[in-house]
Amino acid sequence: MSTMTDLDTVLTLLQNKLRRQILERLVREPHYPMQLAEILDVSQQAIVKHLKELERGNFVMKMKVPSEKGGPPRTIYSVQQSISLRIDLGPDLFSCEQRTLPAGGPMRLSNRLPKGVENVVNTISGRKKISVGEGLTHIQQVNEVLEELDRKRDALISLHQHIRSRVSAAVESDFDHYEQRSVVHNLLDAPRTRFDLNAMAQEFQLGKAEMDTLLKVVKQRLERQLGERAGHIVASTSDRDFRYWLGDL
Repeated sequence: MSTMTDLDTVLTLLQNKLRRQILERLVREPHYPMQLAEILDVSQQAIVKHLKELERGNFVMKMKVPSEKGGPPRTIYSVQQSISLRIDLGPDLFSCEQRTLPAGGPMRLSNRLPKGVENVVNTISGRKKISVGEGLTHIQQVNEVLEELDRKRDALISLHQHIRSRVSAAVESDFDHYEQRSVVHNLLDAPRTRFDLNAMAQEFQLGKAEMDTLLKVVKQRLERQLGERAGHIVASTSDRDFRYWLGDL
């Protein structure tokens, strides 16, 4: 099994409509390049070109199969990656991430699944085939649960956006310089991730002394914000973890 394709490559590959149409067919069943050319009404040369791009990106794999007419083996393509892309964009909101779908059969997934699909797991576990009618029933049930989860996620994302909007207003009023505001926004974007100070210094084109001064100023202003919120002076040592000044006491 190949390694996971990086996000930039995934977005580049999926931006092409014909490649998306090819993948839409391949997820159903393996296809020959000539089949895809006839179905999508484009040249076989164009299909092969895009299949090679998708293969380089680890989206599809090819294999040789015997010809139905007794000729030389033919090449077919199938999808090999299982991923999920999530893009959230709006004022005070930007998130673009790629997630790998968990491996394993229904029973192995059962402890991660929400309520409402237990009967589906129990019904299909251990079976290699189910009828179309039964499959439609199960798919409809799973889709309803997915829709409910999506509605809840949409509401959470909207709440996240409202929080960031209010924080941005405070950042705008309390931090004078763009670099200071960028430091705070970087903290908010990934509060559990350690800062890459070298990358940040390079982005701002600052030397070590200037970067140290910038961080010191941001710490002091975050300390002042925290004190104003608490209603009293907040004292701490100078070596306190930088993320402390977000107010996560």
